[in-house]
Amino acid sequence: MMARPCVIPRRRLQAITTPFAAGLAATILAGCVLNKPPDAMAIKEDALPGMQTPAQWLAPGAGPGDVADNWLAGFGDDQLTAAVAEAIAHNADLRVGAARVEQARLYAQLAGAKLWPSVDVLARGGGKLSGDGSGLQGGVLSVNWELDLWGRVRYGRAASAAQAASAELDFAYARQSIAALVAKSWFLATEAGLQVLAARETIRAGDELSRLADDRTRIGVGGPEEVFISRADAGAYRDALRQLELSREQAIRALELLLGRYPSAAAVTTPELPNYPGAIPTGLPSALLERRPDVVAAERRVAVAFNRVHEAKAARLPAIALTTGVSSISSDLFLLQNHDNPVWNVGANLLMPLFRGGALRTQVQIRTAEQKQAIAEYAAVGLRAFGEVEGALAAEIAAREREQILTQTLSDNQQALSVVQTQFKVGSTDLRFVEQRQLALNSTRSALIHVQTEQRVQRVNLHLALGGSFEMPPPPPPEDAPAAASPAR
Repeated sequence: MMARPCVIPRRRLQAITTPFAAGLAATILAGCVLNKPPDAMAIKEDALPGMQTPAQWLAPGAGPGDVADNWLAGFGDDQLTAAVAEAIAHNADLRVGAARVEQARLYAQLAGAKLWPSVDVLARGGGKLSGDGSGLQGGVLSVNWELDLWGRVRYGRAASAAQAASAELDFAYARQSIAALVAKSWFLATEAGLQVLAARETIRAGDELSRLADDRTRIGVGGPEEVFISRADAGAYRDALRQLELSREQAIRALELLLGRYPSAAAVTTPELPNYPGAIPTGLPSALLERRPDVVAAERRVAVAFNRVHEAKAARLPAIALTTGVSSISSDLFLLQNHDNPVWNVGANLLMPLFRGGALRTQVQIRTAEQKQAIAEYAAVGLRAFGEVEGALAAEIAAREREQILTQTLSDNQQALSVVQTQFKVGSTDLRFVEQRQLALNSTRSALIHVQTEQRVQRVNLHLALGGSFEMPPPPPPEDAPAAASPAR
């Protein structure tokens, strides 16, 4: 038997399409315009109401000009640059951060899908052999579209989009932090190597002093206690050397973990500290909160909380959905009377919450409390950013001044040691004065190496605090480049 073609009368077609047109018009005309989250200035005023940002940085050492990127190149160390690139490519924490960004983007995409109609198909077959023996067979095509009149779905989508933007900014700051951590670990490993070399030089000088004490004892100028004291000092120097060698191995292992390598203490760093860059532009304090990725990420989390509050408020209002469908059903066992085949249906659903035990109101209160928390967290991140810049500037200046002091002190200690060594050789002084000058020289040399390392560490801290990137930003697309095509839905 040939199936009868589906012919829909004009009146029925109008009856089907008119509600959809009305619903579309209602969505366009009655749909509310979303409230925009507060901007950065409003968030700052709300989060930091009692703080006056100075026009310039208060700590000495701030340079004029805007903050520049590509600070890693300023150290002029190709091996360090390669190590940072290796860490960016293989660091496990960064891979975790990249996965979180991917998840946040997908959640934002999922939230936007709720704005579109849902289309479902239900089919049944089998004829006389169907499971319930009814012989029914056919199919149903249904369409359901919730009209987002109050913006609940759109607020949810905006919140998810802001959450994705926050995740991307957190990941960008994580990349900056890993690059800075690799650079500082590189400097510390190099410092440990320099301290080892200084300790070996001290041992060599101690051994020479022991031989001199033996000679003085043989000719009757000195006593046996000088020999034992010099040997004990040499043993203490060797013990200090072993500790320094272990510290260097541990520093290299920490560096290898950042690079994504096995911690075998086999990585090779440069034998000398890299160049110390000159003064850098530090920008203005007023621009810091809009430049640092972690601060902007905190600002985006305020937007997330803002949209979640309005999403919860919209959930207390009625939900309206348009439904339509078409079905075709037949049976090999029963005669279905008084029906058209296929059958069209069009309708609307209204869901209005009347009593939920206070759950919807409480949800609004929870979202409001989360917004307060997001604003407080923004204040904490912003204050920490200001503190890190001022602290890094002050620490770098202090390290630079200490280097000048220790350089002169080292020269004076070297000359003083040379004088007392000569006096000891001719018998005009005893071993105690030589030991004192040797200890002073060792301490000054070690402090100078540490301060020179600290200068570079604080310079990296300053770059990270200012929000500058360790690499050059990608070039902007040309103005005549075609716009990217919208992704397929």
